[in-house]
Amino acid sequence: MAKAKNIKEIKNLNLTWLHLNNNSKQEIAYLRNNFKFHPLDLEDCLSPAQRPKVDEYDDYLFLILTFPYYNHEAKEVLSSEVDFFIGDSYLVTVSDGNLQPLNNFFEQCQHNDLFRHRYLSHDPIFLLAEILNKIQLSLYPMLDHIRFDIGEVQKVIFTGYERKMVKEILMIKQNIINFRITTEAHKTILRKLLDKNNKFFIANSSLTYLNNNVEQAKDLWDNLESLRENIEALHQTNESLISFRLNDIMKVLTMISLILLPINLIASIFGMNTPIMPFVNHPQGFWIILGLMGLLMISFFFFFKKKKWM
Repeated sequence: MAKAKNIKEIKNLNLTWLHLNNNSKQEIAYLRNNFKFHPLDLEDCLSPAQRPKVDEYDDYLFLILTFPYYNHEAKEVLSSEVDFFIGDSYLVTVSDGNLQPLNNFFEQCQHNDLFRHRYLSHDPIFLLAEILNKIQLSLYPMLDHIRFDIGEVQKVIFTGYERKMVKEILMIKQNIINFRITTEAHKTILRKLLDKNNKFFIANSSLTYLNNNVEQAKDLWDNLESLRENIEALHQTNESLISFRLNDIMKVLTMISLILLPINLIASIFGMNTPIMPFVNHPQGFWIILGLMGLLMISFFFFFKKKKWM
């Protein structure tokens, strides 16, 4: 069966790296016709957003991992799945094409003899560890970007724009949550892969590199935990500032209502037009009543000031 344009291959000595930059039916059909992979594994490649796992067979291992990537149009962190078939002389990677570090690394190995000799002259586990390392290293700039966004929000919320920052804070929280969900199982899955060291095609020397991937996954998770705590604290601070500002506004409005209450009472009394109403027939009655209202307003104002209510 002829290869589709999204199926690329690198051969070096005794190792072949087959990379499928798309997981449509055409690409999976190529694997079905050229490899003896389990049908359920091929179905997993077609189904998006599979949970990370590692399955063991007599002649190969099947590994699913998900990695975060940043969608610039939506401004959010999304998940991209990569499926790995690990055999004695081959490594097959199946992705949806959204994980650019994986594509870049494949192109480097394809077009650069030095890269090809360096990374494809060992066993497939060594190549797998290097792929994971490249992807993991690409995640740190994403964490730095989230950290920068948190710093920018922190500067703005204390300048009177708390309500405008609510959406920004929630977007950052959502990106951190998506990042965490995507990488949560990495340590566990990689440790399970390390437990498969009895397979004949896994060299002991390559296990060191997988251990480094585990440590790097732990470091990424620790960074995410720190960012999660920072944005949670910032969210609470922002909510407190909004509540304080709303309380302050409500206090001012309440004070104004209390000051105007006796004024409205006086206006209502003198609006009854009864025959014995004082000041009604006085030539300066309007100004006397107005002065009385003003005196009450000033008295209430200084009373609230003295009590430090405003």
